[in-house]
Amino acid sequence: MWSRGEIVALRDVWFGVVWRAVAGVVVEDVPGRSVFWIPAGAEAAYPVDAEGHEIRLFSPDYSRGMRRTKVGCVVLCAEGDPWTLWHFHDGAGAFDRWYVNFERYLGRSAVTYDSLDHKLDLIARPDGSLEWKDEDELEEAGRKGLVDVAEIRGDAALVVSEPPWPTGWEGFRPDPAWPIPELPAGWDRV
Repeated sequence: MWSRGEIVALRDVWFGVVWRAVAGVVVEDVPGRSVFWIPAGAEAAYPVDAEGHEIRLFSPDYSRGMRRTKVGCVVLCAEGDPWTLWHFHDGAGAFDRWYVNFERYLGRSAVTYDSLDHKLDLIARPDGSLEWKDEDELEEAGRKGLVDVAEIRGDAALVVSEPPWPTGWEGFRPDPAWPIPELPAGWDRV
């Protein structure tokens, strides 16, 4: 288990390749649940093509780009759920929206929390509105045999019928002593 305040990399891993990664601070790590804080300015890695444009679907031909996150969020990872629940804040640090990232947990190392992104995402706002994201990417990934579209749509239907929010993490405030995290040494090893 990690200790509160440790810095880890939350990674998207495809076919043994670290596809994306973002540095996060451990808020809580207990059996069955891990919670991370990703502040604005956290270091993140993402795939780009030869011209430097972000690549959204897995391809063996890519380079790595680096950037900083723009807003803060709390990430709730509950064991067994086929998603993680991201609690995004606005520019002033107030809770703004939930973001359901459909994915499959793959495991962890001393400095990484690994999952396989299922491409589909759902934004849920406190006013009850829902917005689906990346449905085109889900369908394309399905055509390429990268994901099981029917299974992921089933997970999405479950989230809509039994929303996993609110969680109690909406009012979270980070420890002001925590630094803006950089990706830890070893984040890119599989």
